Amino acid sequence: MNELADRFFAAVSAGDRAALTELYAPDARIWHNDKGTEETVTENLKVLGWLQRTVENLRYEDIRRHLLPDGFAQQHVLRGTLPGHGPLEVAACLFVRVRDGHIERIEEYVDSAATQPLRDVPVRTGER
Repeated sequence: MNELADRFFAAVSAGDRAALTELYAPDARIWHNDKGTEETVTENLKVLGWLQRTVENLRYEDIRRHLLPDGFAQQHVLRGTLPGHGPLEVAACLFVRVRDGHIERIEEYVDSAATQPLRDVPVRTGER
């Protein structure tokens, strides 16, 4: 489970869409507390790609991971630099459910105040 988690967060940091596609179950859903909505894999890949292109030096730090019978929970701080804003720090906690070696569900909890600078970034057509 640790290897899958390491591969997932490395792929997000690198913007590796192919690796992420392999890690997700085709019918996976990703829920975000700050939006209150679920995303499909396709929708999530767009958001993660936009995040990687938008935030410079994107990285996960202060990682605390707990293995669960059906996946893992991870607390971390997403850090990077947001052009026009400066340093970005978003504390988050994810509960990740895994089935047959693939991520089938993520429930992500973030502080919406910390993500506000990301929502202020103008989005070009076709992004996010």
